[in-house]
Amino acid sequence: MSVLLYRLGRFAYGKPWFVIGGWLAVVVAVVALLAVNPVKLSNEVRIDGTPAQEVIDELAVDLPGASGGQGMLVFQAPSGVRIDEEKVRTPLLTAVDAVYRHDHVIDARKVLAQEAAKGQSSPLMRAQAAVAEAAGAPSSGRTPVSFQVDGRPVPGVIVSADGSSALMQFQFDEQTYELPSGTIDDIVRDAERQAAHGRLKVLPSASMMEIPEIAGVGEIVGVVVAALVLLITLGSVVAAGLPLVIALVGVTVGVGGAFTLSTVFEIHSLTAVLALMLGLAVGIDYALFIVNRERRLIMDDGLDAHEATGRAIGTAGSAVFFAGSTVIIALAGLLVIGITLLSAMAVVAAATIAIAVALALTLLPALLGLVKERVCPSRTRIRAQRQEGAAAPTRATRWGARLVRHRYPALAAAFLVPLILAVPAADMKMGLPSGASYNPDTAQRQSYELVSDAYGPGYNGPLMVAVRSTTKDRPISPAALAAVTSDLQGIKGATSVSLAGINSTGTTAVLTLVPGSGPNDDATKDLVTAVRDESAQISETHGAVIGITGFTALAIDVSDRLADVLPLYVATVLGLSLLVLLLVFRSLMVPAMATLGFLLSIAATFGLTTAVFQWGWLQDLIGLDATAPVVSLLPIIITGVLYGLAMDYQMFLVTSMREAHVHGATARDATTTGFARASSVVVAAATIMVSVFAGFVFNPQPMIKQAGFALAAGILIDAFVIRMTLIPATMAIAREKAWWIPAWLDRLLPDLDVEGDKLTQRIPLSHPAAPRAGADREAETNA
Repeated sequence: MSVLLYRLGRFAYGKPWFVIGGWLAVVVAVVALLAVNPVKLSNEVRIDGTPAQEVIDELAVDLPGASGGQGMLVFQAPSGVRIDEEKVRTPLLTAVDAVYRHDHVIDARKVLAQEAAKGQSSPLMRAQAAVAEAAGAPSSGRTPVSFQVDGRPVPGVIVSADGSSALMQFQFDEQTYELPSGTIDDIVRDAERQAAHGRLKVLPSASMMEIPEIAGVGEIVGVVVAALVLLITLGSVVAAGLPLVIALVGVTVGVGGAFTLSTVFEIHSLTAVLALMLGLAVGIDYALFIVNRERRLIMDDGLDAHEATGRAIGTAGSAVFFAGSTVIIALAGLLVIGITLLSAMAVVAAATIAIAVALALTLLPALLGLVKERVCPSRTRIRAQRQEGAAAPTRATRWGARLVRHRYPALAAAFLVPLILAVPAADMKMGLPSGASYNPDTAQRQSYELVSDAYGPGYNGPLMVAVRSTTKDRPISPAALAAVTSDLQGIKGATSVSLAGINSTGTTAVLTLVPGSGPNDDATKDLVTAVRDESAQISETHGAVIGITGFTALAIDVSDRLADVLPLYVATVLGLSLLVLLLVFRSLMVPAMATLGFLLSIAATFGLTTAVFQWGWLQDLIGLDATAPVVSLLPIIITGVLYGLAMDYQMFLVTSMREAHVHGATARDATTTGFARASSVVVAAATIMVSVFAGFVFNPQPMIKQAGFALAAGILIDAFVIRMTLIPATMAIAREKAWWIPAWLDRLLPDLDVEGDKLTQRIPLSHPAAPRAGADREAETNA
């Protein structure tokens, strides 16, 4: 492997424009495809096969008008003014009319008018009357009333009991993510324009949010911090710029390539953000690791830039190749779960990682071929030579020596810190983000709180109950529908039940069930469970099959499904990755300790995420002010991504130790030597990755916010507590046993030569490709 990559590196260095031209053609092709194919992203969390999703899919066939996305706008009157006063009533009606006039909004006024014209022959009118009589008055003390004009209610609009606001609920003809780009923004803008005449404030709900921004100010700040870390680590603007170029090209090709396919298969917005985060982070880290190795070969071994590049690709490039492989394996493990949403995330993210590896092994040496000796200016070499001549121990050397000397206390601390941080994970609750998950300065949060206060928390997440006749082609009788309504109204936690729609044949109806608690409250979950528990009895008694869906029902099903498949996923990833680590390190203990360390870091990550987002601890430090359950998708995604990234640092750090050991150092000396060589670049790489991930904490979308925090926290713990403390301490305690492997297994395993021992045997270090003096003169000139 090392010899093959060495030749690849020298080729790319020697023919830079050939390689650069190839990648440039790929970038141009991606940009051209994006220009002709509009990007189409989704916000839908769809898990096929779950009860709530099956109800939605069946309604899409039987009652399309009730299966589209739901919209909700709150109109708040000025202080001291009632919403039904003349001066604000007219602007409100105009705003409602503006909403209903949009192409993708189902005009409930027209539907009711058409059904009313049919008289008693209308299934909708008969069902509506029966349901209204059976439901009676809502049980909530904050009973809203219909907004009326000339004694007639305005469809879809209710007024709070104190008259301070009006709530408009309406239906789209498609799911919100399927609507043309800008539709929701146009609806809100038109409503605001009309409402402004009455000084009404318009607050859209969380369901009215367009696809979130993929990158904003926070993400840009993260990249700037990464650039500063690169500059400090490499000490050269030219050298620091190379990893950034690699990362930007990587996300352009990876994320841009995924966007070009968004018209072919559905891509969730979190998929794009995850690929962007990983592409930036690993693209910078992999390039940094190789550039750092090349500079050390120039400064420490006196090689010219061409030869140093080839050897850096042959040695550090091997570690990058296998590090990227572990990330790809961890992501590919999501495919065994069989959930389309996660499979798409896995494919896009894994492809982005593969592109980052390919760029580091091809485009990076080509760029180094343009930079030549300027990657390591003469002043940097002179400073390094002075430090080497003074034999002054570096921070890394001193820290490594302390770890070896105090290995048992270091090991104990590295175990205790993650275990303590993991304690809150025992209380982790999973769900989907609601309006309560947004920060207070957002319209989504303000709308959520206003609705909770004025109407009741259940109006922020009404449930939908599908009622279907047990006999095909036989309509549900009004009496049966009324009986079902009465039974639902009697379940603990139900506030009100109303008819949302019925199909033309009368065989399928949809009831809106408003709970007395919020979408993520335990009481609402208990209500969903109770409805499902009583569905069989209701079906047998009234001849109607019921199914429940809605925000809370979907959240329950998604969480349960992902919790069920998580053990299979973890077992698959651990098994495959342990095999890769065994091949790379040719040791039984090293892969085992790497995996144990990961389990500690992932437990601590879940603990911190629970404490910050669910309990609300220390939120002021990161600019948050919203408690919410942990997003259902997060544990399984973070487990895969963090495992792969943790193995990156394991690979970078321990391959340096193994390289020293293979070349004759004792186990103890190999630990300190390898740690001194690799720790600085691991610290820089981890700092860069934490900076990039932390930038996403400030994204307004709660799901992205949590993902950014969890990855940043996970990398911080894993890099500094596990890889930089626990692993060296363990290696120091185990000594030679750390590298033990049964002789029969050693013979069976192929020799991947990650540390470049075969490369050194074939091409000794004393074989530079160009005279040292000439290289020095060139460096002096360029400097």
